[in-house]
Amino acid sequence: MAAETGLAMGWAEWARHDGVALADLVRTRQVSAQQVTAQAAAAVARLNPRLEAVIEVFDDVRANPDTDGPDKAGRLYGVPIFLKDLGSGLIGRTQDSGSALAKGTRIGATDPVIENFLRAGLVPLGRSTTPEFGMTFDTTTEYRGEVKVTRSPWNLSRTPGGSSGGSAAAVAAGVVPLSMSSDGGGSTRIPASFCGLVGLKASRGRVPQPLSHNEYVTRISIDGVVSRSVRDTAAVYDYLSRVPNGGSFIKMAAPAGSYLDAIAREPGKLRIGLSTARWGRGTDTDPEVAARVREAARLLESVGHAVEELNDDAICDWGTMWQTYATQWISSRSLFTTMAADKGISAGDLPKLLNRMTWRHYEAAEGYDKFDIFRMMNGNNTITRQFGALMERYDALLTPTLAIRVPEANGPYSLLRDEALDPWMSRLTDACRYTMPGNETGLPGINIPAGLDSDNMPIGVQLYGNFAREDLLLQVAAQVERARPEWFGAVPPVHVTAGD
Repeated sequence: MAAETGLAMGWAEWARHDGVALADLVRTRQVSAQQVTAQAAAAVARLNPRLEAVIEVFDDVRANPDTDGPDKAGRLYGVPIFLKDLGSGLIGRTQDSGSALAKGTRIGATDPVIENFLRAGLVPLGRSTTPEFGMTFDTTTEYRGEVKVTRSPWNLSRTPGGSSGGSAAAVAAGVVPLSMSSDGGGSTRIPASFCGLVGLKASRGRVPQPLSHNEYVTRISIDGVVSRSVRDTAAVYDYLSRVPNGGSFIKMAAPAGSYLDAIAREPGKLRIGLSTARWGRGTDTDPEVAARVREAARLLESVGHAVEELNDDAICDWGTMWQTYATQWISSRSLFTTMAADKGISAGDLPKLLNRMTWRHYEAAEGYDKFDIFRMMNGNNTITRQFGALMERYDALLTPTLAIRVPEANGPYSLLRDEALDPWMSRLTDACRYTMPGNETGLPGINIPAGLDSDNMPIGVQLYGNFAREDLLLQVAAQVERARPEWFGAVPPVHVTAGD
């Protein structure tokens, strides 16, 4: 025991353990789940005043980690996580979705993703921050009477990304080894990139939707985790991929085997397509980002894979891709009217309850009609088939995760900005050009840490795989982790070990 703190271990020892290692300590009774939970709560108290990554710690869980019934036989029993304050929820807990419109919402039934976390033995310790309804990758909110800006542990003036920004900041700072995320335009992969973490967006249908949704209603978004190690992500997905019968719009077969077992095997020689091009957008990718992707390509060649430059124009019809995604992204905000009505709130009060750019989305949603929605559905069919044809030629695609480097917190991508929607949306889409197609098509993608840039901020690279090939993406990520271990688990300036 760390005598100077009364905690189970010193902070350096705590930070050395990923989730699998912590669970091993609990299973072998070297520490208890109670001690692990207490240490994570102490880490929140230590760092959250600077990071603003955690909304609340559940007092009942801090007192008793078995409160919500984590399975003691689960591979990750005793490992604390934070629930992203959006999407899948835990019965009896509050979920604000980063918005005054949803503030105080009480979850009436536990969603399947959270049931899967509990089956794994994970301990939901509290809630992590998200921007309003996850609508950007700058995790800044204004709904509790003041502006809350979640900050990167690498540089407090920068954003940790989003919309799973609170989870990513907490994991990168060593508060917990892994935490819940979700991804509707890159919201797992982007904060993983900005914080130096592993972030897998699974194939559409691989992970269950909340009880009130299915992929027909919300085709772009899927829950996941961010973590510091590939094996933690693999271990969670061994549980996360259980979908209740009837819980998916089109049933996907279960994984062929354990992801944790898969990463111990080499994937064999792969055909990998490489692109750092514009993907139908009007700006170039940041040169440092593009250079790091090409460094990753050389690394993949060195371990035996064949890497080939892609013809950008041959990937898909980019005009259809961006029109389709924008229609879905913006038109769906008309549901705020229904959400308000369900809460007994007048639609006339929405301007006071929504952040500025969220309100701009809502206003723009009124301009779409049923024909736009039909065109959107046809566009999704076109783009998905075109990417499917591409993946007949390649086992994986290597791209940047983001076209930009880490921007300032509450900066150009914040929902609190006061500007017209079109330039804001164009800027967001330019940055997310490599992540959003995975949400549109349903292809799986993973962010892999790739070191630091000239500002000492993380850069991530992305691999796409064919449909249902999460196993292959994890195998390649594990190859990179073995070849370049210094890219994984790097320690930022704001960290639990700082000052020890």
